Amino acid sequence: GRDLICIQSMDGMLMLFEQESYAFGRFLPGFLLPGPLTYSSRTDSFITVSSSQQVESYKYQVLAFATDADERQETEQQKLSSGKRLAVDWVLNIGEQALDIRVVSFNQTVSSVFVLGERNFFCLKDNGQIRFMKKLDYSPSCFIPYCSVKEGTINTLIGNHSKMLNVYQDVTLKWATQLPHIPVSVKVANLQDLKGVIVTLSDSGHLQCSYLGTDPSIFQAPKVESREINYEEYDAEMKELQKIIKKATKTHDILPKSEKHKDLTVTAEVSPNLDAESQAIDSEVKAETVPSVTVKVTIQSRVTALNPSLAVCVQAPLAMTCDQFVFNDFEPDSSETVVLSVFLKGNCSPSELEGSCIVSYDVSTELNPEGIPKVAQCDFRLPLRLVCFPAPPSKAASHKLTIDTNKPPVSFLTIFPDFVDPSEDDQANVLGFQFLTGSKTTLLASKTSQRYRIQSDQLEDLWLITKELTLRLEEHFKKQNCKDFACTFSGSIPLQEYFELIDRHFELRLNAEKFQELLAERAVQFRAIERRLLTRFKDKTPAPLQHLDTLLEGTFREV
Repeated sequence: GRDLICIQSMDGMLMLFEQESYAFGRFLPGFLLPGPLTYSSRTDSFITVSSSQQVESYKYQVLAFATDADERQETEQQKLSSGKRLAVDWVLNIGEQALDIRVVSFNQTVSSVFVLGERNFFCLKDNGQIRFMKKLDYSPSCFIPYCSVKEGTINTLIGNHSKMLNVYQDVTLKWATQLPHIPVSVKVANLQDLKGVIVTLSDSGHLQCSYLGTDPSIFQAPKVESREINYEEYDAEMKELQKIIKKATKTHDILPKSEKHKDLTVTAEVSPNLDAESQAIDSEVKAETVPSVTVKVTIQSRVTALNPSLAVCVQAPLAMTCDQFVFNDFEPDSSETVVLSVFLKGNCSPSELEGSCIVSYDVSTELNPEGIPKVAQCDFRLPLRLVCFPAPPSKAASHKLTIDTNKPPVSFLTIFPDFVDPSEDDQANVLGFQFLTGSKTTLLASKTSQRYRIQSDQLEDLWLITKELTLRLEEHFKKQNCKDFACTFSGSIPLQEYFELIDRHFELRLNAEKFQELLAERAVQFRAIERRLLTRFKDKTPAPLQHLDTLLEGTFREV
């Protein structure tokens, strides 16, 4: 009627307790790491799997009469003379580490030792002989043997890391089922009237009771009462349901209708004057001063705008001091203002002076409380003074372009007041533009005909002045309520010059690749010479350099 408890410690000691009293302790021989341990009542033995990948059995009687753990420091000669050295009853090498070990005895005459390895499943007799084994094609996690309905066989449940539970009868797979988790322990229990309940425990502590089989259906469908079908009533009900479906599937919540008053508006105001102190940073332009202009962006919201963000875009080589802004949620009837500066960063002229402001935000609705994404945007135009400044006009030029209009020529004092000095009357019909990149363009207005001429030494510089001229002429005549103003070009398109520019660009790209390859070769040669020189300098016996220093200097000049 006493309870005996055996505890295995991390250092390989088996401690035996009778009730709460400590009885004795024994160290297992050749111990390294603790393994699974079980007790066989039929043979009165403790069975474990050592770190040597062996199943070992120790009789309780041998443990009781072996050398005590407190006397482990005795010499080897004393142990041999005392005759109390711990001896193993039987050993079986299974060649792998064991996950668990169980002793099953469903009758008094036969008992079996089940060992679950990392790749195999063993069933041993109580004397250590193999009864059968099963090679597993998966990674097992736990197992439990239980009684079989067939005489002379034992059923085993084996769980694996693929969330599967397999049922074996000896070595034959009888059933496989899917679990919602990876089991780390499995048991078979009887709960009230339900027998054979499979209890599994996951590594996260989730306990599940399940069983194999199906529930009988006790529901019986009632008999349908036969009645006459009222087609008019069904037709009216169908129309009502169609109205409900049509109302529910309207796309106004996904694609909002155009509103008279927008939820959010964004405006950009460009300063009429350049910044007194330039805000240009990291500019590649070689001019003495690189001007900048201030752009003031104002965002006004009529509703609650969630996660608003502003992006400002300009055409390269133009750049900004800051192009991305993120705000907190906008309250209704609120506004936000940001200020930034635009300047010329690259050492070439831009293709256009337009920019855009884009605000993205979300608006919450009944069907979409998280918000519907919306976008508001506006465009702005940068001043021409940002990329060029007034200069004396040149008479000779390699490339010329003539623009015809249907209205009398306009004085440059009117359409280019930011480039013309009012005190100089000779600039009324001719104007010079000096780009920051170094090139010059001249604009002339005919006194007798309705023509304007743009001329420059570089073909690519004609475009920006031509576009600015046409925009300013259109704005000038629009203010005078002139709706039939038109600009035309009657000359031949300068395709030859355009193709020459393309060929020149392609030639530069090829030369850049060639020089890059040459630089890589010279760099490899330079490093090789450095290594040889370093080897010569480290050598304890001086040796001539054999003109390596001259070769190094020449290679350095080429690089």
